[in-house]
Amino acid sequence: MRRRRSQIDSLEERPIEARTERTGRSGRSKRAMPKTILVLGATSAIAQAWMRLLAPDGASFFLVARNAAHLDSVAKDLVTRGAAAVYVETSDLDETAAHTGLLERAVGALGTLDCALIAHGVLGDQAAGERDFAVAAGSLQTSFLSPVSLVTWLANYFGRQYHGSLVVISSVAGDRGRKSNYIYGSAKAGLNAFLGGVRNRLDREGVQVLTVRPGFVATPMTAHLPQGPLFATPDAVARDILHAIEHRRDVLYTPWFWRWIMALIRVIPEWKFKKMDL
Repeated sequence: MRRRRSQIDSLEERPIEARTERTGRSGRSKRAMPKTILVLGATSAIAQAWMRLLAPDGASFFLVARNAAHLDSVAKDLVTRGAAAVYVETSDLDETAAHTGLLERAVGALGTLDCALIAHGVLGDQAAGERDFAVAAGSLQTSFLSPVSLVTWLANYFGRQYHGSLVVISSVAGDRGRKSNYIYGSAKAGLNAFLGGVRNRLDREGVQVLTVRPGFVATPMTAHLPQGPLFATPDAVARDILHAIEHRRDVLYTPWFWRWIMALIRVIPEWKFKKMDL
């Protein structure tokens, strides 16, 4: 098998060997899968599972996250799985002033951009946020304002090129405020509304804007919660996201049953809902 060096650039610019010949898998060759991909929050469990599905088809990635060591490990794994090129940059995505430069570097490295996945966020400390606005504001910065800043730049980029998929991981928590997580839910509700408006603006330009609304997913962010039958794996959510991109879906509830769970929660009358422990 011929081998060449992949393009894995970090702050230390460390190259890693990558395969250039790959074996296709049945059922995948017919899909119009993205080939140049930006992933913001690339160390999230869902993002990693999703990228592992695309790497064997020779996709190129630009990965962004805060933890340099973890990010480099993710990049090496993608190269081993067949990614054509992987670039990495460590960044705190809460720093919105740095977004323009970061996104310009991503496009410059990849040459063009087919798809962007925004996968960062924080569940936050609801009890602390109830006591201290600064804690609540920090959660809103990470889970709402930071994605809004990124989406604004990416929406303009994709709109200019008249194609692309902008995929943002939100949550079913945004469907209705509940006492157990209304700070996090408020961030996701705002994000859902923002993405709906961007979708309405960009669909006529040929751009897909996909809002992903997972329920409970077994990730490090939910490790402190009791794991029950409603929990999904990151791999299952990743497969749903890939299918939704293929079919140009607008909103994805994953797993599927969350669409109906949240539909029931939304129709509960307020006089009754406010007495419930949710």
